[in-house]
Amino acid sequence: MKHDFNPLYPSIDHLRLRAQQKIPKFAFDYLDNGCNQNINLHRNTSEIRDIELIPNYISTYKGLSLKTNILGVEYDYPFGIAPIGLQGLMWPKASEILAKTAFEHNIPYILSTVGTADIETIGNITEGKAWFQLYHPTKDEITFDLLQRCKDVGIKVLVILADVPSFGYRPKEIANGLSIPPRMTLKNILQILSSPHWALHTLYYGQPTFKTMLPYTPKKLNLKHLGIFMNQTFSGRLTKEKIDKIRNNWDGKLIVKGIASEADAEIVLRLGADGIIVSNHGGRQLDMGQTAIKALNPIVKNFQHKTTIMMDSGIRSGTDIANVLAHKAQFCFLGRSFMYGVSALGRNGGKQVMEILSRELKQVMEQIGCERIGDLPAFTAKEIL
Repeated sequence: MKHDFNPLYPSIDHLRLRAQQKIPKFAFDYLDNGCNQNINLHRNTSEIRDIELIPNYISTYKGLSLKTNILGVEYDYPFGIAPIGLQGLMWPKASEILAKTAFEHNIPYILSTVGTADIETIGNITEGKAWFQLYHPTKDEITFDLLQRCKDVGIKVLVILADVPSFGYRPKEIANGLSIPPRMTLKNILQILSSPHWALHTLYYGQPTFKTMLPYTPKKLNLKHLGIFMNQTFSGRLTKEKIDKIRNNWDGKLIVKGIASEADAEIVLRLGADGIIVSNHGGRQLDMGQTAIKALNPIVKNFQHKTTIMMDSGIRSGTDIANVLAHKAQFCFLGRSFMYGVSALGRNGGKQVMEILSRELKQVMEQIGCERIGDLPAFTAKEIL
């Protein structure tokens, strides 16, 4: 799917800077930051870039293909769009824009339970090809209803979270009033006034809400009581019992996201998971934990022939995608990169990101002489230890 490539923003870094200029600071900080001192946020990317690839220049080269088959589906690219909560805070209708981008480019889009579009809308946009990320409701009836709504729109891949037993400590979000309930301060109001394009779009489309959860939310809650309701509705810690219950009530593919150890990988596979996403939630949960790429290495060594192993966290560019796939992940997901694009360019942002990532990834593969995504590990010079 081609579009008019905007040469003013030829990289994700350019889109990030434009997003920072265009949206209020509190919205950009929510998107851009991790937790505590942002240590793991930065290491996630820097350690991906420690991987080195070996070029083979004097060889026959027949061309390349980015097509990748996972979970019985062939996708046109070896990456998808990761789930991000409150996408509509950064840019109105961001969830719908990115779902459409994913559908048009034949890649998976993962909708978060706390996204700003509902299951039915995303299911319709993607003709059921989206994936759904489930947080963990305390009431089984809500969980089962969410699963049924996914089935009703044709969604066949369910992603459950392992890495949010508690919410990360995020000082900038607290300072900006992005807690539950949120606080609107004079500083925030001034930031909105300095972002007129964002303000007008938000005024037109309305304040972002957790639309998937609206059927379960009591009517006319004020912000304080909404916070109490959300805290009472979700219990973040994943247990064997929860996995077993979901597995027994879901006949589609089941993926566990947030796996960072061999022990957890062994447990979820034994309980019937069809795949895992190695992740540390983009550095937003455990600042002193391992990076995702470092956690990937032993998991691949022990489970690569037993399940589908994917990765997110720290992947920002097409060259990062190449390094992660060369490190034997079978597929990967990017969140912030796509949100920088939409925040910078609105409805054209997702397409701009797709073009950047595919151009960069193709250039790396052509440079090293790799024809197929599955062959990338053969071009790796060293591993992250």
